[in-house]
Amino acid sequence: MGELGLADTNGILALPWVRPERTSAGLGWDRVYVSKQRERPYRAEFGAAASHQLILHLDGPVTVRRGVGTAREQSRRMPAGGLFLQPSHAELSVELGGALDTVHVYLADDAVQEAAGEGAPVRLAEELGSSDPLLEQLVLSLDGVVRDWEPSARTYADQLGALVAAQLVRRHRAGRAPETVPVRGLSDQQFTRVRDLMAERLAEPVPLADLAALAGLSVSQFSRQFKARTGLPPHRFLLRLRVERAGLLLRTGDDPIAEIAVRCGFSHQEHLTRVLRAQLGTTPAALRRAG
Repeated sequence: MGELGLADTNGILALPWVRPERTSAGLGWDRVYVSKQRERPYRAEFGAAASHQLILHLDGPVTVRRGVGTAREQSRRMPAGGLFLQPSHAELSVELGGALDTVHVYLADDAVQEAAGEGAPVRLAEELGSSDPLLEQLVLSLDGVVRDWEPSARTYADQLGALVAAQLVRRHRAGRAPETVPVRGLSDQQFTRVRDLMAERLAEPVPLADLAALAGLSVSQFSRQFKARTGLPPHRFLLRLRVERAGLLLRTGDDPIAEIAVRCGFSHQEHLTRVLRAQLGTTPAALRRAG
């Protein structure tokens, strides 16, 4: 699957006055497209998109009307933190009553169906002004990944996309009650394979899909089972491996710190320094002196 991009959205971001502050374009994300922008008042109709659209209002309140001119018209004075959800394959008529900052997340439908597991296809609800603190934080986290992009964060971005899909299925599906699915951990064999691949590819971005395929699971199943096994989501476990390897090389060798940083999957020496301070309360130079 290729990168999800502007062509996969329903057209709001193509309005001539919308100039995104930042987007995930060019980062290679194949299931999620993220864009942060300032929107102006407008009224328009948009064709159906293959992706699900989730809009987080960053300020407000502002009046939004949906289904304008139809029997299903809705109007809501939406506050900051309000969510607008447009399911895939559905046309949209909308009116925005004021200017505001938003983060748009477009999610491929196969990610949602995968998160739902086997059974009948899941439909998401049309929502206007709903509140979901977890989903809000996930959207803000995705925007933060775009803002502070490091190639080593690819696994984290994939994890966030899978969590968004799972939360949409749990809390925002149309006409069905939430389901509870028991979670078991990865087997010894699955975990060993995944851990070894992570260790082999510390210097590279590691897509979550590659790890899931190695375990013979979908991305959402893998994420749940990996955390059940280790107590950590995959991106946090991978970061721990990178920190451990960097610490070992710093204590036992004399290669330049910048070289060790890149070899262990950090973008540059400053990136390694930030992570070591956050994780261990120390710096590469201090670790080297302690060794």
